[in-house]
Amino acid sequence: MKVISFFIFYLTFISSCLGQTSISSAIERQFNKIENDILTTAQAMPEDKFNFTPENLQIKNSDFKGVRTFAGQIMHIATDNILIWSAITGDSVRADIEDVNGPKSIKTKKDIIEFLKSSFAIGRKAISTLTTQNAMDMMDFRWRKLPRLDLAFYALTHANEHYGQMVIYLRMCGVIPPPTVNEK
Repeated sequence: MKVISFFIFYLTFISSCLGQTSISSAIERQFNKIENDILTTAQAMPEDKFNFTPENLQIKNSDFKGVRTFAGQIMHIATDNILIWSAITGDSVRADIEDVNGPKSIKTKKDIIEFLKSSFAIGRKAISTLTTQNAMDMMDFRWRKLPRLDLAFYALTHANEHYGQMVIYLRMCGVIPPPTVNEK
């Protein structure tokens, strides 16, 4: 609890030093970067490779059996975004979300990317509700109670972890991730 209180203090302090007045603006900076990285990377994968998985490469002594496809990575990020951010806002989630892999009816690259974009819109809404006053409010999430701030951090780190996997998949398909190109 002391560590989380310190983070709230730190985010508030940094926000005020930068001329910003809310905890949500500090979180939104990270969110914007992650959203851009994931969306541009998802859009960069050619449609014919959208169901690529490293298992397809049959690398000697590797164990990629059963890992998510590139499309599966995106569906998982989007679905968990929806589940996590909706826990912060208290909004209900789509009825067709049965597990962390998303609706089975979403299959095309276009529809998957639209689903991903919608998950980030929910994230943006959730972030706008965060304040120093409610950051430590306990929210129900996956059979336990967590502070809103923990859920926001979890959403950001979880998305970033899967972004790293997306980058590797993209490179295995011979595509340089757009955020890497843009940094050069």
